[in-house]
Amino acid sequence: MKNYPEIGKNFMAGSKELAKAEPETMKAFKSLMIATSAKDGALSHKTKEMIALALGIAARCDGCIAHHLHECIEAGVTREELVEVIGVCQLMGGGPSTVFGADALMAYDQFMAEKG
Repeated sequence: MKNYPEIGKNFMAGSKELAKAEPETMKAFKSLMIATSAKDGALSHKTKEMIALALGIAARCDGCIAHHLHECIEAGVTREELVEVIGVCQLMGGGPSTVFGADALMAYDQFMAEKG
């Protein structure tokens, strides 16, 4: 079984190392992340994180799932909302999105258990 809180921690540690190795690129990427999703615009921050999570599921990226699911939880996404996001992923991505959607649901439960 995958441990998504641990995957998230490893992703953050790896990102910090990458920022040391290529600071300009990572600074630009962080600026892009902030500009596109950190605040409400026509779409809420919560909606933007759900979209990012859906793309992570579709791309079959454990690090993306861990990071954006954590951000979704921080933005107040409920388990029920997550299940609907996963349903859209299944519609658009078939079997692989079903597998990684199930992982995302497991990750949600892991993060919530860790949160207490």
